[in-house]
This record gives sequence, C-alpha cells and structure tokens, in this order.
Amino acid sequence: MDKFVIRGGKKLSGSVSVSGAKNSSLALMPATLLNSGLNIIENTPEVNDIFTMIKLLKQLGVESEFQNHTLKLYTSKINNQVAPYEHVKKMRASVYVLGPLLSRFGYAKVSMPGGCAWGPRPINLHLEAMKRLGAEITLEEGYIIASANKLKGAKIHFDVSSVGATGNALMASVLAKGTTLISNAAIEPEINLLGEYLNSMGAKISGIGTTSLEIEGVDQLYPNTIRNIPDRIEAGTLLIAGAITNSRISLANIDVNHLDAVLNKLEESGIKFILENDKLILDAENSSINSSDVTTSVYPGFPTDMQAQWTSLMTLADGISTVTDTIYLDRFNHVPELQRLGANIELVNNSAVVKGVKKLKGAKVMSTDLRASASLVLAGLASEGTTEVLRIYHLDRGYQRIEEKLKALGADIERVATTEY
Repeated sequence: MDKFVIRGGKKLSGSVSVSGAKNSSLALMPATLLNSGLNIIENTPEVNDIFTMIKLLKQLGVESEFQNHTLKLYTSKINNQVAPYEHVKKMRASVYVLGPLLSRFGYAKVSMPGGCAWGPRPINLHLEAMKRLGAEITLEEGYIIASANKLKGAKIHFDVSSVGATGNALMASVLAKGTTLISNAAIEPEINLLGEYLNSMGAKISGIGTTSLEIEGVDQLYPNTIRNIPDRIEAGTLLIAGAITNSRISLANIDVNHLDAVLNKLEESGIKFILENDKLILDAENSSINSSDVTTSVYPGFPTDMQAQWTSLMTLADGISTVTDTIYLDRFNHVPELQRLGANIELVNNSAVVKGVKKLKGAKVMSTDLRASASLVLAGLASEGTTEVLRIYHLDRGYQRIEEKLKALGADIERVATTEY
C-alpha cells in the first residue's frame, strides 16, 4: 500500500496534459459488447478502474490490448453473460455491462455493484429502464438477473437525471425492436460521446446533447474506432491545484466547453484564465481567493465530482462560503480530514459552511474515496510543512499518476510504500 508525502507551500508552474476521461471510457468499453470484432478506444487513461473493467470484460470473453493509451477490444468471442462479484464489487460502473449484454444476448447476470465508500447510490433507475424495454428482472443472492427474448422499444422517463441509467438505457435500446424515447436523459459529455460512438457503430440515435433521446432499433452494430474526450474532473482538479497555491500553470488536451461551471466559479473567486492555442492558462499568482458559494447539480451545473476539491480551495478563501451537494447528500467524508489540516468547516445537513483561514498546516490524513482523496492532496499542496495522505489507492482509481503531473508542475510530492492503513 502507498501513501503520498507532500511538502507544501511551493508555487507551481509549467504545463501538463490532461488524461482521457475515466468516466466516458467506462461507458465506451461495455458498449463494444454490442458488436463482434475489433474496437479501438484512443486516449484511454491508465487508471485502476480501466484495468478493473478490462478484467470484467475478459471474464465475458473479450480479449484486449492496451498500449500508449490506445485500448483494443476484441468482442468476437464473447461466451459468458455473467459479471461476477469479484470484479463488480470494485466499482459501480460495472453495471454498465447490463444493458449491452441483455440487448445483444437476451440475458445478463450482473452482481449488485460496489466500489463506493459513501452513501446509497441505488440502481433502481437502471432496472426500471430494462423493465420498460421488456426485460424480466429478478434479484437473487446479490445478483441482478435480466432476460428477454427480444427487447422492444418503449418510453422511458427518468424522474432523476442519471448518467449511468441513461447510458445503460441507450445501450439496451439500440438493438431493441422499434423506437425508444428517453426523456430527462443525462446530457453529460460522457453520455454524448457514448451516443456518438453507438451511432458510429450503426445505431440510430437522435437528440444527442439534449434531454430527449430517440432511438430507432437496428438489427446489428459494427466495430469502430473512437477517440476519448479529456477528463474534465482531472482538469478541474489540476486547475484548483494552481489556484490553491497561487500559481500560474497551463493545461493541454483540455475541452473548456466541458468546464464552464468550474471556470465560472474560479473566475468568481478571483482567478484569471487565458486561452492560448490549445492550452488553458490559469493565473492566480497575484490573486487572493475570494469566497464563492457552490451548489452541485447535474450537467451543465457544478459537478458533484468537484465538490470536495472546491471545499479545499474555500478553506483558504477570504470570507465564508457554503458548499452544498444536491446530488449525493452525504458526500463530505473529506471534511474531518481537512479539519485536521486546520480548516474551519461546519457541516449543516448536505452543506459545508467553510470559513476561510490564513493558512493550513501539514498533518497525516486518510483518503476515504476518489474525490475526497484529491481534495486532501490539494490541501496538502497549500499547507505549511509535511502532509501525508494515506489510502491513495482511491486516487489511483481515477487519476493517472497524478503525483507525476504535480511534480512536473513543481510540487514536492512523492509516492511512498507504507504499511499504514
């Protein structure tokens, strides 16, 4: 097991490139189950969640090659429709195999998902969508068992916008007989890319980028190649690394159109940006951090996956800010650890009331989930003295060697093997 040792207080400078998006990769990979042949996903990040999905797909009979961020998936020898607990328990995105397996083979047995260290995140929306398409669903001994002779187009309305459920419904409906209408669909960039990939395979999806999707079922899909989008959450995390250390840094391989909510809030807090060719330059060298309230919401609102990182930034802001999470009401496991570094934060229901302090001081802290881990690293970069962040395996699920990117920007951070837990 590893930890990060961070000697804080250093200014950052220079440029790094943002990795491909983890969340979109985890949708694109199961989508290849819908065809037979060689599929290529370019700009795939080398993070543990990707390797977990590769292992899960291998269990189903998918062969793979993964080199230089190019993932090749061979789907002509799928011989199993069972996704076992040993793989699915590691991450919730594993449930993405449900829709394509059911659609192509008429059967799927998928373990109830895990991989979450905080709060209930039910999959009932996924299951209701499958039922609307004509699947018979049973839950037996911790497994979802779904079957259908042939899925049939239907009207699917999500009471709550859900990225995962929208993705699963899309993948299930593309081979269904007839027309499917999905209302209140998620419009996150990762879902839009999935829709584009399915269309490139031969699917007939209209309305991509809107909350109303129409899918005309087809008889067969065909392999294709797609380039993954940049990871907007990694980009946002690195931008806050520059802001919290009052630095000037630039990011390449970034799509600013996916970052409007984060960039708007950073500008509101006093941070300046410059777009130069294909790079985004953040300039916080002569800026004080102004307090700025944030309320998370579905895209294009402020992402819940940036809530913990924003809370870290606000610990050093001038004034008092309120950070409210409307997506996951109890996603605040990072708060007690930030308090160990000297942050002044009070939890009130699903909000963190953050009173900015003059400085943070290094301490030993413990990661509890992926984004909470990132918030602790950010706070450590700005803290006086040494901060040790334990349980960084959470970070490795979703950030590709983030310590190397921070080192390239001048941070004093190293990965150290430890027996501490």
